[in-house]
Amino acid sequence: MGAFEIGDEDFLLNGEPFRVLAGAIHYFRVHPDHWADRIHKARLMGLNTIETYVAWNAHSPARGGFDTVGQLDLARFLDLIAAEGMYAIVRPGPFICAEWDNGGLPGWLFTDPAVGVRRNEPLYMAAVAEYFEQLLPIVASRQIDRGGPVILVQIENEYGAYGDDKDYLRALVELNRAGGITVPLTTIDQPTDQMLSDGSLPDLHKTGSFGSRATERLAVLRRHQSTGPLMCAEFWNGWFDHWGAHHHTTSAEDSARELDDLLATGASVSLYMFTGGTNFGFTNGANDKGVFQPTVTSYDYDAPLSESGEVTAKYLAFREVLAKYAAVTGSLPAPAVPAPAFEVALDEFVSLWDELPALADISAAPTTGLPSMDALGQYTGFALYRSRLTPGARVLSFGEVRDRAQVFVDGNPVGVLQRDHHDRSIGLPPGERLDLLVEDQGRVNYGPRIGEDKGLIGPATLDGVTLADWQVLPLDVDGFVASGSARFALDLAGSGSLSGPAFVRGRFTAEPGVDLFLSTAGWGKGQAWINGFNLGRFWDRGPQTTLYVPGPVLRADNELVILCLHGTESTLARFVPRPDLGHTDF
Repeated sequence: MGAFEIGDEDFLLNGEPFRVLAGAIHYFRVHPDHWADRIHKARLMGLNTIETYVAWNAHSPARGGFDTVGQLDLARFLDLIAAEGMYAIVRPGPFICAEWDNGGLPGWLFTDPAVGVRRNEPLYMAAVAEYFEQLLPIVASRQIDRGGPVILVQIENEYGAYGDDKDYLRALVELNRAGGITVPLTTIDQPTDQMLSDGSLPDLHKTGSFGSRATERLAVLRRHQSTGPLMCAEFWNGWFDHWGAHHHTTSAEDSARELDDLLATGASVSLYMFTGGTNFGFTNGANDKGVFQPTVTSYDYDAPLSESGEVTAKYLAFREVLAKYAAVTGSLPAPAVPAPAFEVALDEFVSLWDELPALADISAAPTTGLPSMDALGQYTGFALYRSRLTPGARVLSFGEVRDRAQVFVDGNPVGVLQRDHHDRSIGLPPGERLDLLVEDQGRVNYGPRIGEDKGLIGPATLDGVTLADWQVLPLDVDGFVASGSARFALDLAGSGSLSGPAFVRGRFTAEPGVDLFLSTAGWGKGQAWINGFNLGRFWDRGPQTTLYVPGPVLRADNELVILCLHGTESTLARFVPRPDLGHTDF
């Protein structure tokens, strides 16, 4: 058994000064068969600690449940950290930001408008208490004083940028302590006087989040904490990307110099990120500061270790810096070899319209009014809104579209309403049946729009007259693909271009365990699956034009399914040797 404490000047590990040299790995963004590899490479770079958030909504997509299987097996992740001889920092939120859907808060949490998130409101705190009752036994039993790797647990996340409810912070402390957490508790905030004052309590250890000007930022932190070790608990060594923008990078030399400046002060550090991973499925977050900006599928973050676990120039530069301050042992990981490159014939297809009975309950009763996706229990993915047009109808309008709606009249495409363009109206041709295929493109993870409903937001009007009668069908695309029940037709290659929305399929052989990169060039917008594993979203807006395929999802014989929202003229899927995350400037 060990002990970890906060001393007057240093962290103390078993009574001796200890500098935390940590890096972030989000277990929920990395295939579980890759966890050991990523942790091992962190130690080889010179780190001694792994930090992770806990994504509440990933574990509890429905209230009362708590999934710990596969990619959500936090206990196994922490055990692998211990097996590598490293320590762990756990950040359970409940809010995590992290460019993750809804900042980690479950969609169901917001179905009752009386719930007041991120404050000491009874309904919210009751849900948090349920979450902690399920989570904290996993963490508590793996604390250092019980023979495990966990040395620190964080309260909330950059709370000073959001609020100043001290009763809320105290309630979170009480829940953690009641749940058996005995290690020191920390908070993190950007180093401004107001954020540091609002976001913590006197008995919590304050840490900072920044990526440059370490001496200046640490001086602000010290003004708010006269004793104890200084720590940058999020050293931003890269950044995330939005669809339609560029791929963010920072030079290895500049990042290493900033890290060196930080470590020269004697402070502890946690790299955000050590390896970023992937927003598989529908898990990406979004920002909205007047314009909606969904985050891309790749969370590579220009981190020292790439999305696919490759050593980068930044890894080598950081390793050299860390060697000045701590013993760096072990050989460098072997350089990555190019992934296999080959083509797959997409020779089977089926229209989404033809598979509606397998995607949704088409017998669902029509509603009076315009329900959100959330009101129907659909917190990710797609929903189909269906209504009837009155003769002569010309202009369809909504209060807001969240986030993207493809408009069809009698099955024929009319146009697209996009939230980031602030589209709310569209002209219609003559017809009878109105369909809108609505995509939740990822929920805002930072700012006041966290928790907002998705779907079509009313009022809905035709030529200014309320359109009240709707049938709304939540679509279970993951379940549909995994079931293998799709009635694919053959000979896509002979049919010319394919109109969307439609699913296309191809089969291929591969070496299990070997990572691949799937090119999405020419496919427009949609989603891709291999063997039922949802690789994530693609969009020809860029910047990224490949999807990462973790080797463990592959078998000897494989099924590739692609949802092409606007159809495709391509009859081939290409796997390429390297990822293409896009241009780095405009």
